[in-house]
Amino acid sequence: MLLTFTVTALVMIMIPGPDAALIMRSSLAHGRAAGLLTMAGGLIGLAAHATAAAIGLSALLAASPAAFTALRWAGVAYLLWLGVQGLRARGTAPAVAEAGAGSPLRHVRNGVMSNLLNPKVLLFFVTFLPQFMQGTSPLLLSAIFAGLYALWFTLYNVLVDRVGRLLRKPKVRARVERVTGVLLVGFALRLAVQ
Repeated sequence: MLLTFTVTALVMIMIPGPDAALIMRSSLAHGRAAGLLTMAGGLIGLAAHATAAAIGLSALLAASPAAFTALRWAGVAYLLWLGVQGLRARGTAPAVAEAGAGSPLRHVRNGVMSNLLNPKVLLFFVTFLPQFMQGTSPLLLSAIFAGLYALWFTLYNVLVDRVGRLLRKPKVRARVERVTGVLLVGFALRLAVQ
């Protein structure tokens, strides 16, 4: 049962989504440390969802159509805002070394908000996680999920950073920002129609 959960959770984590787009954007625009900070923010968001699920708050939220819809639309608005920022990028940001990798708090905030406002993460902890809780602590399952998330996105971030060294020219960086912006807007629209 634990192996099934681990494999399924890893597959879910590896499916490209807003987290992957944000981590790629941070890493390409500001370097590996920024990508890791965005991932750390994502972990904080996951921890908040896990805690809310453990105390029953997530189930209440998921059971209330109005509350769930409000969360979904907040997520849509946030992804649209991030996407529009990417679409407006001009590639004129200072080089990674000069910029000091941007504001650390901004990268963490983006990761936190991406997961906090993602109703799919909420549904994971309310519907998917309980299927595996027979004889297993929800805390352990949440820790496994968080560990897999951290492992996958650390490897992903390293790969993006290595490729990013070739892509950090201002014009190329602006194109990458725009592509990421389009992806984030796409995720927002997909979330809006689901």
